[in-house]
Amino acid sequence: VQLQASGGGLVQVGASLRLSCQPSGSIYDYYAMGWFRQAPGKEREFVSCVNWSGISTYYSDSVKGRFTVSRDNSKNSVYLEMNSLKPEDTAVYYCAAGRSGGPWPAPRADDYALWGQGTLVTVSS
Repeated sequence: VQLQASGGGLVQVGASLRLSCQPSGSIYDYYAMGWFRQAPGKEREFVSCVNWSGISTYYSDSVKGRFTVSRDNSKNSVYLEMNSLKPEDTAVYYCAAGRSGGPWPAPRADDYALWGQGTLVTVSS
């Protein structure tokens, strides 16, 4: 299974973007699906994750209340709705597939078995 994030772009402060993650194969067996981001010169950081059913979600404090993660197993897709974007949200965003039987919540990079290519989000002030 390969993951591909899409939907990034250049937006102004306060704008919204919706990122999508579309694996090449089924994500049915992957318990958690997560989003991470890496800003220039910084380490990769956890953003959000959603559990297998899509009912449980978890967010970093920096995006809580502004971002919404969702999962549609029937469409084999994961989404990250980003609202009220700030310049500090500028980063390459990656989606990741958690290990079968992995922990919940899953905020650590080690919780994930598969990583995709990222999509760049740039928030201009």
